[in-house]
Amino acid sequence: MARAAVKAKAKAKAPASPRSSSHGRRRHSSGGNPNQQLFFTRLRRQAKWVYVLLAVLFAITFAFLGVGSGSGGLDQLFSGLNIFGGGGSSVSKAQSYIKKHPNEGKGYRDLATAYESKGDTANAISALQQYTNVKRKDSAAWNELAGLQMTQAQDYLTRYQAAYQSRQLAAPSQSFVPTGKLGTALGQNKVEQTAASRIDTQLTDLQQRTQLAYNNALSSYDQVTQITPKDSNAWFQLAQAAQQAGNTAQAVKGYKRYLALNPDSSSKAQIQQLIQQLSPSSTPTPSSEKKK
Repeated sequence: MARAAVKAKAKAKAPASPRSSSHGRRRHSSGGNPNQQLFFTRLRRQAKWVYVLLAVLFAITFAFLGVGSGSGGLDQLFSGLNIFGGGGSSVSKAQSYIKKHPNEGKGYRDLATAYESKGDTANAISALQQYTNVKRKDSAAWNELAGLQMTQAQDYLTRYQAAYQSRQLAAPSQSFVPTGKLGTALGQNKVEQTAASRIDTQLTDLQQRTQLAYNNALSSYDQVTQITPKDSNAWFQLAQAAQQAGNTAQAVKGYKRYLALNPDSSSKAQIQQLIQQLSPSSTPTPSSEKKK
């Protein structure tokens, strides 16, 4: 009896045998899976790039499915994420810097960059104009300003074309009204006439804005050629802007200067042909004037 009691007591005090390691993975001393913790540690270290990649994939998926089109497109998606910097805070910081240092170029340069990152071309142009007033010899800034002004001109031109189409839709019957006394007798559709008059005002405004933007771009490219007169690309850009602005004399000058600085250009033949077309002497003389 005594021996049986001793054995029973010793058996009760003995620790329970550990589970075999052959079943499942060994637990970490702090709990959980150590490999899993290592994965999340690496993920935290590279979180910035992972989030950027996820954002890009998310945007591509939206584009592929056709989601996010219209007024709430991908540009608003990325501007909301603000993963690449810029945004409203940069604008406010630049404006604060300008208040403290109004005669320094840095604030205007930063302000232009901030507006460009937001897609605000008009304010970016204004900031760069202020910057170039301080830094007159910064050819890169003048070139950037000219590029923005060309973008602005193209935007106005696109809006002009859309307004012109609306003008035709607003007054379709005016195209079929006969001229002369019959047209006067029939009169015009007053509703169409009112709508057309309103759009005509818009067309005139957009035409003036387009021309002014092209002229401003031409002026900025002219500044670039004055600062870097041996830069052939600057002269080519000036010629392109002049041609779109309708200044054929300046365009011819720019193209000729480009070829003088870059005589081995692969586009030499095409540019020479363009110079001939734009030159005033290439305009055909009417037959009546030839007889004289």
